[in-house]
Amino acid sequence: MPMHSPPHPGSFLREEVLDANALAVTDAATLLGVARPTLSKLLNGHADLSAEMALRLEQVFGLEMSTMLAMQSAYDEAKVRREQSKLRLKPFRPTVAA
Repeated sequence: MPMHSPPHPGSFLREEVLDANALAVTDAATLLGVARPTLSKLLNGHADLSAEMALRLEQVFGLEMSTMLAMQSAYDEAKVRREQSKLRLKPFRPTVAA
């Protein structure tokens, strides 16, 4: 069963990696080989976690790429489900041939 409101992977990274290791955003960005604004956007929930960034996190911090991408997917699914009524779609009902 999907979580109703899973956290953005950026908040997990901030708390469990950066804060837990007293690591500054600039230092983490350097370790990951990305620009500071790129990492900052992810940490603040203003950017999605890409597969490439998930791989970088795996190589640098030992976080499983698949786990990180699953976190992003769960976040995306919950976000879309909260707004699904805006789509105003009707289920397809095939006609029965006589």
